[in-house]
Amino acid sequence: MKSEPGDISIDDLASLPNQAVAWYGVRNYQARNFMRDQMQINDSVFFYHSSCAVPGIAGIARVCSTAYPDATQFDSKSKYFDPKATQENPRWFHVDVQLVQKIELISLAELRRHPQLAGMRILQRGNRLSITPVDPVEWKFILDHLVRS
Repeated sequence: MKSEPGDISIDDLASLPNQAVAWYGVRNYQARNFMRDQMQINDSVFFYHSSCAVPGIAGIARVCSTAYPDATQFDSKSKYFDPKATQENPRWFHVDVQLVQKIELISLAELRRHPQLAGMRILQRGNRLSITPVDPVEWKFILDHLVRS
């Protein structure tokens, strides 16, 4: 799950111990579908900082809710407002996440350095999705070889 640190960072999540945060603002159908259709309560996710000086994995979080309509789509003052969305037919969904562990940043360059991760969606050319699945083998490799608390 990617977030720009200026919007919400791993430190913001860490400042809210034992609290969940809504992962709002996803406005790509494929990313929405991953979140809405595949994420389950207690799934672990990598918290990835994007659009910053050094993008990369900054922590591990846990999904705390099933997907539900993103309220920002209905707020005309929000940058995430969608005039085509209605309460009866919402277009955008989100889940709540909670910090599990802040880690030493694993940079995008470091992720690219490992051939075992070459198939990761986040590393594919042109990928701009904020939500992408991680294969269990890739997840295990990152935890076993790259995560340092």
